[in-house]
Amino acid sequence: MADELILHHYETSPFSEKVRVALGLKKATWRSVEIPSMMPKPDFVPLTGGYRRTPALQIGADVYCDTQIMLAEIERRLAAPSMIPVGAEGAVWAVNWWADRLFFQTTVPIIFGTIGEHVPEAFLKDREQLSGRPFDPNLMKAAVEPMKGQWRAQAGWLNTQLAASASGWLSGPAPTLADAATYMNFWFLGRNLEPLVEALTAGMPHIRPWRERVKALGHGTPIPLSSTEALDIARASSPAQPPPHDPADPLAANPGDAVFVMADDYGRDRVEGLLVAANPERIVIARNHDRTGDLHVHFPRAGYIAGRA
Repeated sequence: MADELILHHYETSPFSEKVRVALGLKKATWRSVEIPSMMPKPDFVPLTGGYRRTPALQIGADVYCDTQIMLAEIERRLAAPSMIPVGAEGAVWAVNWWADRLFFQTTVPIIFGTIGEHVPEAFLKDREQLSGRPFDPNLMKAAVEPMKGQWRAQAGWLNTQLAASASGWLSGPAPTLADAATYMNFWFLGRNLEPLVEALTAGMPHIRPWRERVKALGHGTPIPLSSTEALDIARASSPAQPPPHDPADPLAANPGDAVFVMADDYGRDRVEGLLVAANPERIVIARNHDRTGDLHVHFPRAGYIAGRA
């Protein structure tokens, strides 16, 4: 049980879909914990130390926050089939970053500017707190048309790449992280506004077949698990051997020092603990909670701010 992949997610979460596709690519068996789509999340934040973004990956008493580090850990533990393309081992993470940030930032205002008046008020209030900005329906509506042009331009890059691919995948002969990361935006826009996806990809003949191929990867084999069972697994486990600490890390802290970690874009909840390790890929902090016992919580180095607590 301590080595099982436990994904804390909810069905309509776009970032959860990216991880679910990666697990399908890996043909993985994993435990599925359904969490609320908005706060409060009483069985989630004890694991993360207050980090509230969805999803999170739990493996025993190790918790991975942000899909960037989750996917790196999945790749490390489930090496075959690899989702890191040969010859683009570093570049594929830059594609993931672009899909998470620039492409996603055009997807969100199109959706909420179009259907925002139909979204429950409680959900919008929750997302206001998450983003740190008030939800202004008029501003969202005004952004829709400019964002459509930007969204189509970025979809065009993918169509061009697919046109040059002999395999029908974005990078190499098989599906990779690049496919899972970019597909997330098509899935999110499509589940809300599929006719608009069709309109914005008109004249791009490679997009629809590629979307169908990614969808066909499935989600692996999820096995339901309750949130309380997940907490029990954490409490019955011990953190795994941590990654090496880089003494040249700009944080300039030593293992055992009190530190904080927080996202640099939205959901900037400050998580505090004792430094376990910091290196170019990740920062790991040790925490303890009555319901979980000792935990190691992992964050990516890119996209997160760390400092002495």
